[in-house]
Amino acid sequence: MLNTKKKLLEAAKAVVAVKIKTAETAVASAMESKLNETKSSAGDKFETGRAMMQVEQEKSEMQLSQANQLMSILDHLDLGKSYPQAALGALVVTDQHSYFLSIGIGKLIVDDKIFYAISELSPIGELLIGKKKGETFSFREQVITLQQIC
Repeated sequence: MLNTKKKLLEAAKAVVAVKIKTAETAVASAMESKLNETKSSAGDKFETGRAMMQVEQEKSEMQLSQANQLMSILDHLDLGKSYPQAALGALVVTDQHSYFLSIGIGKLIVDDKIFYAISELSPIGELLIGKKKGETFSFREQVITLQQIC
């Protein structure tokens, strides 16, 4: 299962790397647009355009910051740790789905199997945290049993 966790971590990092690259490109584009905006005879139009570009730049910078935070979480996961109960960094297999407790980026496919990368703050993540193999919990009117934690 350690090999699967390593592949899940790589897949999650690849998703976040795309988010980072996209945000960096958007920040650079917004900065360039703002610098290239020339003052026209219609002063109000110029100021409105610059303000809109500033808002876009700030939004992109926030997305970049969030993506970098996600990467930082992934960089600090200890995949070699033994998990007696569900915790950040654990791979939790239930009778319904398999969850990688890390960051909330959704479905990842590794070795033709579906896993869900979820945050410990997500609704299902909050229910999983602290649970041990064999324990059950209810989610969306379904009883779910933990089959394996690693």
